[in-house]
Amino acid sequence: MNRSEAVGNRVRRLMQVRPGEVRVALWAFGYFFFVLAGYYIIRPMRDAMGVAGGVRNLPWLFTGTMLVMLAVNPAFAALVSRWTRRRFISFTYRFFMANLVLFFLLFRYLPVEGHLMLGRVFYIWSAVFNLYVVSVFWAFAADTFKPGQGKRLFGFLGLGGTLGAICGSAITTLAAERIDPAWLLLLSVLLLELAVRCSRQAGAADTDPPPRQPIGGGALAGLGHVARSPYLLGICVYMLLYTVLSTFLYFQQASIVEVSFLDQGTRTGFFARIDLAVNLLTILTQLFLTGRVIRLLGVGLTLALLPLICIVGFTGLGLAPTLTAIVLFQVLRRSGNYALARPAREVLYTVVPREDKYKAKSFIDTFVYRGGDQIGAWAWALMGRLGVGVSGIAWVAVPLAGLWFAVALWLGKRQKRYETQ
Repeated sequence: MNRSEAVGNRVRRLMQVRPGEVRVALWAFGYFFFVLAGYYIIRPMRDAMGVAGGVRNLPWLFTGTMLVMLAVNPAFAALVSRWTRRRFISFTYRFFMANLVLFFLLFRYLPVEGHLMLGRVFYIWSAVFNLYVVSVFWAFAADTFKPGQGKRLFGFLGLGGTLGAICGSAITTLAAERIDPAWLLLLSVLLLELAVRCSRQAGAADTDPPPRQPIGGGALAGLGHVARSPYLLGICVYMLLYTVLSTFLYFQQASIVEVSFLDQGTRTGFFARIDLAVNLLTILTQLFLTGRVIRLLGVGLTLALLPLICIVGFTGLGLAPTLTAIVLFQVLRRSGNYALARPAREVLYTVVPREDKYKAKSFIDTFVYRGGDQIGAWAWALMGRLGVGVSGIAWVAVPLAGLWFAVALWLGKRQKRYETQ
């Protein structure tokens, strides 16, 4: 065995990739790398625009996002019903690429007075964009890899996304205060096109590909399947609790950033540095721990780690509601989600029928996700009107995190039962 083969074998053992899986896993790795690189270039722009419009207006932006999700979801399900996987994946990404070109032109040539309203539209659009491009990737992964493969490989695929996110965050960190951020939208377009090319190569490299005909079914089948399945409803509850608590923390962060940093470029750089810290911690976890933790603890206990972090984090925030506490909590929570909870959550979908991997999953990842945002946003606004401060909201979040912990354990038991049937 020569030196390059020995190195390759060591890398495969570290990443838990078996010889017959190398090509499809590497192409899927590249697919997710380019998706998140493209998104993380514009994510700090979205966050800065949200703060620029005023934290008090964020609940309305969350409402707008949920309404857009409600309108878009049946259209996406109709594409899934009628087109092959390769075709609807390509169309979805290129539709968002065309949107990015349009936003670039508007930000460059629209009078400055119109940028505040355009920023709000961009905030809503980017929230929809983020959920769909990531959900489509993970649906592709659940459709390509079997449950046992998912437990081993989804951490590796997540590593691809983390590296892409680091790349995108680093680019924006370096460029945000030096050039007009609108130019970064065109770079995001290029990266999304590379993601499309990788998705096609990953599909071609699959040694046990799914059927190539359209998935079929109705445009509203995902909603119906969710309503009839306790397992899918359990995933909905897990997602709702995750997003409600994430929204609480997001608003707490936004409230302090609004008064701590007055310049939009400085805010963009601050959010980009948080993204960079999150992704550096995530990559270390994914590189050495994710696959092993899921196989050792099982899906349920791995899912429960994130609620446990939130129980501890919100307790700490209730005791000391400072910028340092929020940043530390955000970094730990988000890295725990990306490195552990997200791969484990995607394993849940490897045991459902193929139609549910795209339609039910899309409904949960988009509409249910943003529904949780909506509940969290208006709950935050209501508690603010009642005089509940950052510390008080943190204490409200602690029992919700406890309920979330219990749901995670229940889902793990159900997933194991379905996998062994």
